[in-house]
Amino acid sequence: VQLQASGGGLVQPGGSLRLSCAASGFTLDYYYTLGWFRQAPGKEREWVSCISSSDGNTYYADSVKGRFTISKDNAKNTVYLQMNSLKPEDTAVYYCAAAYGFYRNYDAESVYDYWGQGTLVTVSS
Repeated sequence: VQLQASGGGLVQPGGSLRLSCAASGFTLDYYYTLGWFRQAPGKEREWVSCISSSDGNTYYADSVKGRFTISKDNAKNTVYLQMNSLKPEDTAVYYCAAAYGFYRNYDAESVYDYWGQGTLVTVSS
């Protein structure tokens, strides 16, 4: 099982980016929770968002609610994180992750079995 994150880069405040996470070794339309985490410089990694493969329900951290949208494309076996109205405090390395099943504590790192390598997002003028 592998997760390959991409799409990071440098963007001005107020701008947008779309991150992608391509999965191999398993299919996204099965019973998985697919999540995004981020780690800012000098800070601990934090949960950003996740989506349940079984019912498509989505969940967001308060800090990104209304600005970020998580989605998945089963045909491409890829999860996306559309990030709009980006702020300097969104600067971080973003990681995608996958957990087999769905858990109430979907914001906990320990739930996730597989991790991508991370992609850097820098929001700066």
